[in-house]
Amino acid sequence: MSVITAGRTAVVAAGPVAARPVPVGRVYRFELVKLLSQWRIRLLLLACWTAPGLFTAAVAQQGTLPSDTLFGRWMHATGWAGPLVVLGFAGSWALPLLTSVVAGDVFAVEDRLGTWRQLLVTVRSPRRIFAAKALASTTVIVLLVAGLAASGTVGGLAAVGDQPLVGVDGHLLRPSDAAVSVLLAWACALAPTLALAALGLLGSVLLGRSPMGLLVPALAAVAMQLAQLLPLPVALRLALPGYAFVSWNGLFADPARLDELLIAVAVSLVWAAAATTAAWLLFVRRDFTTGSEDGAGRRALAFAVLPLAGLLALTSGAVWPATPSTGSGITQEKVQRSVATAFAHLYRLQTEQLHRPAVTEDQLRATAACQRGDGQVDPEGPGNDWRCVVTWHLPGTDAPGTAVYQLDVASDGRLTADGDGPKDVNGYFLVHTPTGDAPNPLWQFDGQVGLLASPAHPLDPTKE
Repeated sequence: MSVITAGRTAVVAAGPVAARPVPVGRVYRFELVKLLSQWRIRLLLLACWTAPGLFTAAVAQQGTLPSDTLFGRWMHATGWAGPLVVLGFAGSWALPLLTSVVAGDVFAVEDRLGTWRQLLVTVRSPRRIFAAKALASTTVIVLLVAGLAASGTVGGLAAVGDQPLVGVDGHLLRPSDAAVSVLLAWACALAPTLALAALGLLGSVLLGRSPMGLLVPALAAVAMQLAQLLPLPVALRLALPGYAFVSWNGLFADPARLDELLIAVAVSLVWAAAATTAAWLLFVRRDFTTGSEDGAGRRALAFAVLPLAGLLALTSGAVWPATPSTGSGITQEKVQRSVATAFAHLYRLQTEQLHRPAVTEDQLRATAACQRGDGQVDPEGPGNDWRCVVTWHLPGTDAPGTAVYQLDVASDGRLTADGDGPKDVNGYFLVHTPTGDAPNPLWQFDGQVGLLASPAHPLDPTKE
């Protein structure tokens, strides 16, 4: 009897054995299965892996092209233009909505269902719950982005073929180079997508069961798009994570303009880390003992918003030394250089298509003289009142050739040139290409002005 009593005393003295938290890997698999079991997530996966391919294949068979989208005018010429058109659309609309549906609801759903207590009792670690939910939502988002890229590429190649791609400066990329650049462009687009997803996590933690948490990534994306339309200083423009949805076009120049792209990707990753950290701090400090807790209040909202505002100021200050001035970064010299470079590349392409004697860009020595508002406006900044006169020289001729273009230069540096004569140079007429008849490549073309200070292009005849 004494032995039994002593044994019981020993057990009581030792106390209950502490339950160990469930490993993150098991919680991650559980959260991933929960996400993939939702019908809306399954529909999104199906749409992302099929719709872009059907879209690019359908557009390739149409007579009109989405020429207002970068690379849209080349969708009849090469299959590699399709995934880039999809990327341009996805960066503006699809990816913000996808991150809203996935990351913006991953925590709020537990509030609506009232399952926090059961989940905490099972996992026994708020930190591991947060890590598992963040990793699961990131996995689903990566699958959605991969589906958009793969579907758009397969659809474009199946409908048009593996042809060379015309870059943003008019030079031709071989199919292998185009494939690498397209892959890198979609990989870089993951950075701002993760930044929006992190904002979605933060909104989901802050707002609890409120449906407003779903709108945080979408509203943030719209706000950044509106900001990009404004004549902001270059430093502030690059300090916003949404600029990475635009800067990938530097991969399709020769040489590639990586300065803006690398800065934009780095800024996006910093925003993703900062928003995720803020969401984690708020989540682990949350009181789950009361069922009336519905996310964070005003104090938590200020705790999340103020650090992000400070981050914007910090990233702007960090980017400032790389910018040439406090202006838009669009100058007369840059516009002239971009137009002359694109014209020289496309003139060579036109010569090949018309089966004329071969000519090189160095032989052409193309230059451009650009003004705004017939010389009544300072030649800098965005606007649709740019006018350029391009001059070039053909081997064996003394008189130079001239062509006039009307330009629309956007605030992000994208320019659209519309030929204004002479008709036999930059007017509308069809030329025969390996993929069929296509408009004259010098009739209308896109270009890109680098917003950051950069050395003169190798084809720029004004360089020293």
